[in-house]
Amino acid sequence: MAKIIVTYDQPKDQEGFEKHYHEVHIPLVQKVPNLKGAEVHRVLQSMYTDEKLYLIAELQFESPEVLTQALATPEFQEVQGDVKNLVAYLNKPPVVAIVD
Repeated sequence: MAKIIVTYDQPKDQEGFEKHYHEVHIPLVQKVPNLKGAEVHRVLQSMYTDEKLYLIAELQFESPEVLTQALATPEFQEVQGDVKNLVAYLNKPPVVAIVD
């Protein structure tokens, strides 16, 4: 299993972020080939940090190799291109980690 984990801080425009994230961004993510699963978690509380975490998203793939192949697809490139649209609602870009 391999995952992409994305953390979002509290948006400066929460309503705009929520609308774009759920109506545009998530449908784009759902088109990524070989996506095994996806979860979005609303952060209720974060500890040991000054960051104001808002959402954590997990995209799951069968293996690191499958994840790497998915990153190269036009569908994933479209997801990455949409991040700039999300950033308009945020104070700073999301943090992305690729993990196994």
